[in-house]
Formats: sequence, structure tokens, C-alpha cells
Amino acid sequence: MTDAAVPDRPGFHLVDPSPWPLVGAAFGFLTAFGLILFMHGLSFGPALLTIGVAGILFTMVGWWRDVISEAQGGYHNIIVRHGLTFGMILFIASEVMFFVAWFWAFFWSSINPADPQTYGLLDFSGGLWPPKGTEVINPLALPLMNTFVLLTSSAAVNVAHDELREGNRRKFETFLALGIVLGVLFVFTQGYEYIHAPFNFKNTIYGATFFMATGFHGAHVIIGVIFLFVCLMRAYRGQFTPKHHVGFQFAAWYWHFVDVVWLFLFTCIYIWGSWGATFE
Repeated sequence: MTDAAVPDRPGFHLVDPSPWPLVGAAFGFLTAFGLILFMHGLSFGPALLTIGVAGILFTMVGWWRDVISEAQGGYHNIIVRHGLTFGMILFIASEVMFFVAWFWAFFWSSINPADPQTYGLLDFSGGLWPPKGTEVINPLALPLMNTFVLLTSSAAVNVAHDELREGNRRKFETFLALGIVLGVLFVFTQGYEYIHAPFNFKNTIYGATFFMATGFHGAHVIIGVIFLFVCLMRAYRGQFTPKHHVGFQFAAWYWHFVDVVWLFLFTCIYIWGSWGATFE
């Protein structure tokens, strides 16, 4: 494909009949059913869970492939792009609410660790935060390095976006690849941090709030890396132009959102949340 803009088709776009909603719902049910059986220790639970997850991934690939085909066919005119943009904004807003829940749990537990109205909190915390006897991760070690890694990755994606709008395809691909590599480095570094963490998820309110918040963010980083990688593959096939690159624009928004959330996590949980504690 050349850099010429894909001609817009007039009017609204009504999608063709698609099997993916039904197929996705079926595999989603199978995943939930398999997970329940797995948690009850039944032997065929893991097999059903594996089939369900594989089916969901298959549905995602097929569904998004169809969306990309529509975009390349010129169906995503200005009206459709506005609708997609509002949809992405609402999706990110819903993700913000997820993180509000984890931050809420963290601050509820940490600001008043001796709250008598919260069942068992005093026993878990000892009336202190971090809980008495808890060794925490030094925020100025790996977490600080990972912060610079993610910030640099976000900056690289931003530069890639600017280069695409300027029509510099080679620089766009280079900076996008750099952003992806740094994102993968972030994931592996956080995995190393988890393995060597001096506290566990179980039987500690500090570990529960820490791993839920940072782990949920880590899952979003993995999703963002996949999102950017798909965009890189599409870029190599010439599917983005300076005026038509909604898919990459959404990936960049998502990546910047992940970056901003990490800044809040690093400031609140790693630095403020470990104030006065013993480092590992």
C-alpha cells in the first residue's frame, strides 16, 4: 500500500454478519467453567481452561483481523473513526476505574492500619504500615530503573507517532520497535522483582495490595506490548498512513495510559507505601 490516504466511503458503516461474538461467548463460558473446575481440583478442569483461553485468543485474532480488513477497505470513514475514538476513550476510562479499586484497597489499608471497623486489619498490620516485620522492596533500586525504562518507552512511542504523521516511515518503525523492546524489558524486570520479593501474596495485607495493583498493571503492560507489536507488523505491511492510523493512535494512547498509572504506582506504593520500612 502507498502512503496515499484510503478513500472514505460515505455514510455510516454497518458491519457484516460475524460469527465472532457467538464464538467468543462460547469460549468465554468454557474458560469460566474450566476455571471453576480447576479451582475445585477436578482433573479435567485445566484442559477445559486451556481450550477456553486458546479459543478466546483465536477469537481475538479473527475478530481484529476482520476489523483491520474493514479499515483497509476504506470503511472507516470520518464518522466511523469518531465512533471508534469515543469507544477507546470510554474503554480507557473503564480501565481507570479498575485501578481506582486497587488504589482504594491500598489506601484503605495503609492510611489507618489499626481501623477497628475493618475485620482482621489490626491482626494483619499490627497497627503499622508497612505491617510490623515486613521487609519491602527498595524503591530506588529496580523499581526506579523500571520507571526510567517505561518512561523512555513511552517517549519512543510518542516520537514514532510524530514520525508517522510526518511521513517518515523508517523512523516510525525504528522508534516503535524501540518502544516495544523497552516494554518487554520492563515486564522481565518486574518478573525478576516478583520472584525475589521479600513478602508473599498470601497472609499479608501489604503483599495482597502490592501484587494486585502492580500485577494488574503488569498485565496491562503485556497487553500494551502486544498491541504495539501488532501495530509494528502492520507498519511493515504499509497499513498506516500519515492521515489514516487510528489503530496505532489507540495503541499509543493505551501505552501512555499505562505509563501514567505506573507513575502513580511508583509514587504511592513503592515510595510512600514503604516509608520508614526495612528494605530487603
